[in-house]
Amino acid sequence: MLHQMKKTLTVATLLASALLSQQVFAHAHLHAASPADKATVNEAPKEITLTFTEGVEPSFSGAKVTDSTGKPIATGKATSDKADNKVLHIPFSTDLTPGSYKVEWHVLSVDGHKTKGSYSFTQK
Repeated sequence: MLHQMKKTLTVATLLASALLSQQVFAHAHLHAASPADKATVNEAPKEITLTFTEGVEPSFSGAKVTDSTGKPIATGKATSDKADNKVLHIPFSTDLTPGSYKVEWHVLSVDGHKTKGSYSFTQK
């Protein structure tokens, strides 16, 4: 009886540990961006495309883009890709001029976890 109880506790502990591990890693991390981090682009991009490791909620996700002086760049509403909810599109409301830009993104994944980060790119 004691042996069976220890075995049951061990299995329960392993299951709980596995579930906690999945929850820790269940955040939407930035997988790719266009323009890419530290990229130099020749033409002004019309939008930022961010690809995450899991689906995101576009209504609670977005990005703030600033130029090298910290001036905000106007963007439109973030939308998810119709074919893949891991992909977020953020259109620019105006044309970018040559210079350096910083993108500070924030997302709410479909499982309710929030993540954020930043990267930069340059336009010639």
